[in-house]
Amino acid sequence: MREIVFDTETTGFDPTSGDRLVEIGCVELVNLIPTGRVFHCYINPERDMPAEAFAVHGLSQEFLKQHPVFAEVVADFIDFIGTDAKLVAHNAEFDVKFLNYEMKTCGFPALSPDRIVDTLAITRRKFPGAPATLDALCKRFNIDNAARTKHGALLDSELLAEVYLELMGGRQVGLSLGVEQGTSRNATAVVREFRAPRPHATTEDEQKAHDAFVAGLKNAVWLQ
Repeated sequence: MREIVFDTETTGFDPTSGDRLVEIGCVELVNLIPTGRVFHCYINPERDMPAEAFAVHGLSQEFLKQHPVFAEVVADFIDFIGTDAKLVAHNAEFDVKFLNYEMKTCGFPALSPDRIVDTLAITRRKFPGAPATLDALCKRFNIDNAARTKHGALLDSELLAEVYLELMGGRQVGLSLGVEQGTSRNATAVVREFRAPRPHATTEDEQKAHDAFVAGLKNAVWLQ
C-alpha cells in the first residue's frame, strides 16, 4: 500500500487573503515503511512574507525569490503523489486548503477528500485530551526531533512518517502483544522472502508412498 506523508509551509493562514505556499515536503511510504523517495521544493510566494513567518521558517525573502513559483512545480508534485495513494498530514485541513487553492489557480483539480488521512484526528481519537502537536507525539513515541529548531516541510514529513507508523500500531502493525506503548521503535521489522504457493494435490509417487506407510501401521484408527 503506497501512502504519501506530506507537510507544507506558508506565509500565513488563509490563501484567500493572499497567503501562499513557500515549501512542500513529501515522504513516500509503502506498507508503512519509508522507501527513501521524497519530494521537496521551496516556492517563491510572489509576495512579501510577514516578519513572524520569517521567524518560524528561518527563510528569507531573498532566498525564496531564487526558487520557482508554484505553477512551475505543480506538475512534478502531482506526478510524485500519483492518483490513488493516500495523503497523510497533521492537521491536514490546513495543508489541503492551501494546496487545493494553488492547484485550482493553476487549472488542476482539487485533491479528493477520500485520499486524505489526518493524523491529528487519529491522535485525538486514540489519546483524547492529550497534547496532539507533532512535538508532543514525538515525545510520546520517543522519536528524536532535536533537529526541529525551525519549521521545515521535509523534516516535519519525515518525523510525521515515524509518528504515523506508531499511530498505526508500530513495527507490529495490527498486533498488541509483546510491545509496551511507546517502546515499539525498538522492535525489528521482519521481511520475508516471497515463495510461490505449493500445489495442494499430491503427486502419484507421494500417494503411493503414503499408502505404503499406512499399510504398515498396526490398527490405524482411520482404517477401522
